[in-house]
Amino acid sequence: MPGLLEGTRVLDLTTVLSGPFSSFQLSLFGADVIKIEIPGTGDLAREMGEDPALAWISMGASFLAQNAGKRSIAVDLKFEKGQEIFVRLLESADVLVENMRPGVLGRLGFTWERIHEINPRLVYCAITGFGQEGPLADRPAYDQIVQGLAGMSDVTGTPNGEPTRIGFPLCDTIGGFAAAMAICAALVRRTRDDVGTFLDVSMLDTAITSMGWVVSDQLVTNRTAVRAGNHNATSSPSGTFQTGKGLLNIAANSQRQFESLCRVLGCVELLGDPRFASRSDRKLNRDELTEALESVLQTRSAAEWEEELSAASVPVGRVLSIGDALSQPQVIERQLIHDVVIDLPGHEKVSLVGSGVHVDSEALAPSMAPPLLGQHTNEILLQLGYSPETIAELHDARVV
Repeated sequence: MPGLLEGTRVLDLTTVLSGPFSSFQLSLFGADVIKIEIPGTGDLAREMGEDPALAWISMGASFLAQNAGKRSIAVDLKFEKGQEIFVRLLESADVLVENMRPGVLGRLGFTWERIHEINPRLVYCAITGFGQEGPLADRPAYDQIVQGLAGMSDVTGTPNGEPTRIGFPLCDTIGGFAAAMAICAALVRRTRDDVGTFLDVSMLDTAITSMGWVVSDQLVTNRTAVRAGNHNATSSPSGTFQTGKGLLNIAANSQRQFESLCRVLGCVELLGDPRFASRSDRKLNRDELTEALESVLQTRSAAEWEEELSAASVPVGRVLSIGDALSQPQVIERQLIHDVVIDLPGHEKVSLVGSGVHVDSEALAPSMAPPLLGQHTNEILLQLGYSPETIAELHDARVV
């Protein structure tokens, strides 16, 4: 099946996570993604991950996670001839994605104005921590920095504890998704108006927009969110509960769900308790309700309760480890994880996450293994019109 973005060429001038994650999403939809890397070093993520042997050969697990399906060209843009290669790449491309600090690419001679002149139909997406303007624009940004500045950390953690970092780089991921969505929208505009677009994606802005209800409460009601630990501050019983074996998330947000929960647990007397009569009553008496429910939940395992409560249409799910989450029959049947053949020491294949989107009932998988640094340099240069002799000269001059 042809990919939805088949025939679209994306130049990926990004490193680490937000940018590479964005272009990886585009590659899963069929785009031809050319990853432009610095000769000799490449993407910093090549050195990251929990397997030192892979990091040593610049194929770290962190790099593998979001660079499958891409081709790598190693070219130094500080050389004049490297910039000439970049111009040819721009002329051949539909999209450019970069996540440098504002102005870095411009200082190399490639402002938006010049890029637009080179290719008026190009979609140029710049992902930064804070956007292209404003008092924070020039600051370097990493996910944890953005989590703190967005207020995410402040609403995460236990009521009596300190603000807590979310356990994975959420701001990078959200920024990458926002960039991929914006790029697709700009490509649609181009089919209509035949013109390129400059997209300015801020990780801080996208992080704040992802907080929906919490931000709305602050803006509309001037109510400052409080940390509620593993419980939902807007409803009860809605949170994480102790069972006889394992933790169980229950979200009985409606009256009908609460009634079903009490019937399955065999504690229908709670339905007549005025402390738990309404949604607001249950929120005010959360601790007492939690204690009453857990006294019953601890008589059986989380897995047993999950099965019974689900059958009664009560929203419920166990709290799983990453390993258990990946091995769930639901995840397996949806074909989210894909084995990709690769030639690395100790690895004949690697398992990688694909897309959460199915297209015409088909899962989207990486088209090929993550590339070695500069693996496709000669192939891409030949496609750009360089002769084998000129390519050899570029190698000798360390331009590529």
